Amino acid sequence: MRTLALSDEILMKVDKAARYIGGEVNSVMKDKNDVDIRFAMCFPDVYEIGMSNLGMMILYNMFNEREDVWCERVFSPWMDLDKVMREEHIPLFALESQEPVKEFDFLGITLGYEMCYTNVLQVLDLSHVSLLAKDRKEDDPIVIGGGACAYNPEPIAEFFDMFYIGEGETVYDALFDAYKANKAAGGSRADFLFVASQIPGIYVPSLYNVTYKEDGTIASFTPAKEGVPEKVCKQLITDVTKDYRAIKAPVVPFIKATQDRVTLEIQRGCIRGCRFCQAGMIYRPTRERNVEDLKASAREMLQNTGHEEISLSSLSSSDYSELKELVNFLIEEFHGNAVNISLPSLRIDAFALDVMSKVQDVKKSSLTFAPEAGSQRLRNVINKGLTEENILHGAGEAFKGGWNQVKLYFMLGLPTETEDDMKGIAHLAQKIAETYYEEVPKEKRNGKVQVNVST
Repeated sequence: MRTLALSDEILMKVDKAARYIGGEVNSVMKDKNDVDIRFAMCFPDVYEIGMSNLGMMILYNMFNEREDVWCERVFSPWMDLDKVMREEHIPLFALESQEPVKEFDFLGITLGYEMCYTNVLQVLDLSHVSLLAKDRKEDDPIVIGGGACAYNPEPIAEFFDMFYIGEGETVYDALFDAYKANKAAGGSRADFLFVASQIPGIYVPSLYNVTYKEDGTIASFTPAKEGVPEKVCKQLITDVTKDYRAIKAPVVPFIKATQDRVTLEIQRGCIRGCRFCQAGMIYRPTRERNVEDLKASAREMLQNTGHEEISLSSLSSSDYSELKELVNFLIEEFHGNAVNISLPSLRIDAFALDVMSKVQDVKKSSLTFAPEAGSQRLRNVINKGLTEENILHGAGEAFKGGWNQVKLYFMLGLPTETEDDMKGIAHLAQKIAETYYEEVPKEKRNGKVQVNVST
């Protein structure tokens, strides 16, 4: 019987207490005495954001498949609880066991975006773990960073014992085995860091000498010890049919998460070369998952969660070669179960109207497109590869297919941007709205058009 880390009095005072109690459907409970490694998997943002992160879900599932590892979840507390924890000296804890993060072997922190860096320091501080890696003691958890921002680790290198650069399915098993072997041999923290540095994709900042130029960029990067690799190479799974670790039973949050649905990753990478897109560059090459595996995963995850929506996730969903077959399967398989199919990351120039018209029969929802820039000049600068003609034609096809809600994503602050480029966002949105009334006869309109612009 576990005891909650927070008293009823505290839980009654804070906003959304369900963020902190754990015990959700499909969360993994183990006996800490039966495992060799305890891993605190942290997404440094609030529960609702972290529970929507696909990478964290994949690793949580993968780690817990090992009998010798217990992976638990940790999130940044909201400001109200942060204040209480500091006042009452309550250490940050993991959701499953409700035990302090400081007692774990590893603290893994997902670095999805730079805006979370201050939250990383909050997590370390609340966990009573020294902020700087050089100040940590033998019994402190090994702090490891991963995710998209780990590809550029230097800005936060002094706070981490190591970084995992690449996709998580590749060498974590080797890292865990090395940790167990070092522990069994009576090795020190420094011994383990040295061994870990020789595992492909693992970067241990303390074992490298890095110098910087005046502008902050790296001048030199050399090993500080013999036996440490000169270069750290990112790790990718090359065969997503054989090596992909599919999620069978995602944890179902007690409260509404930002993405409150089953997420089915259909491919990795992107065939496009948009210059602004970090993910499109670091997750190259494009690798498609087998459509039969996806069908089985969809069936299993929906059955194990009870979610009413499934999202087909990738950087460019409409580029998946088996999209039509997969969507048709989902419609036929779950017809009558009111399961909505969500297709984010559509390209407006590759709009599969026949497929999407079937999706809308299940439940109408808005369509999301990303022109990224308001003017054609700026779209050319970022290599977006979309003309205004493409955009208006795609929107018109969507409107004729029965939609009247469109979300548009744009970026502000792109290189060479002018005031005319910014005004172009409003002008393009207006033209799309006008397209609705030009393309759809009055008697066939499903209410007024809604064009939501996000910048």
